[in-house]
Amino acid sequence: MNRINPNKLRNSKWTAVKPMNREKHFMVSEVEFDEEGIVVLCKLQAVLTKNEYAIDWRELKREEIWLHGWK
Repeated sequence: MNRINPNKLRNSKWTAVKPMNREKHFMVSEVEFDEEGIVVLCKLQAVLTKNEYAIDWRELKREEIWLHGWK
């Protein structure tokens, strides 16, 4: 399981294990917290196409889906 600190999510780099639409490398472009410091929004931006996707940040912990860094 990938260990993630929500406060350090912004600008972190990720690689999709199974690329879709030729998008494999991503960077966290936006993270929003509520007043209690809980992540309410996490957006990934594809490096190649610049498409953005809102995801549940906890999905990044799953090594069968995401690898930390660009591989």
